Amino acid sequence: MESQLRMIKKYPNRRLYDTKTSSYITLADVKQMVIRQEEFQVVDAKTAEDLTRQILLQIILEEEAAGAPLFSSDLLAHLIRCYGNAMQGLMGVYLEKNIHAFREMQKSMEEQSSQLYGDNSRVSQEMWTQFVNLQGPAMQTLMQGYMEQSQKMFAQFQDQLHSQARNVFSGFPFPGFPPPATPGKRETDK
Repeated sequence: MESQLRMIKKYPNRRLYDTKTSSYITLADVKQMVIRQEEFQVVDAKTAEDLTRQILLQIILEEEAAGAPLFSSDLLAHLIRCYGNAMQGLMGVYLEKNIHAFREMQKSMEEQSSQLYGDNSRVSQEMWTQFVNLQGPAMQTLMQGYMEQSQKMFAQFQDQLHSQARNVFSGFPFPGFPPPATPGKRETDK
């Protein structure tokens, strides 16, 4: 049984070699594999180190520089601030789940469109472009509401973590933190 994972080797001269087709490929070819949802892995030809993330980031960088960027400077600055932060791991999971949910919503809309208008993908693509352009303000309002709800949930999550941390560490004296309250003794009784 042949493995579904397509191996791509990256050589020191920065060329990419597709072992499935036995030919050199470009980043544009890798981008097309991503779009077609093909499973692949990019490895260093000498060390076998996994370079898939680096290649994907390189594709994103080229896409961002090529035209209408997906990420604003403000968003990129926020992402950079997440690195090294205690919440870094949660942020990655949060972004991944939200993008997955967005993709599922998009897929569902495409399926509904296909059922209504047939499988003519060109017409479907043009209709979606028109729909998004006409519904832009409504979609933005919907997304803004979703983001506000997510922010509230995240703030509640932070408050819960803060409260739990105080409860866990309340028995330990830490400089700068008030000593734990003694049961039955009030602050005015001192």
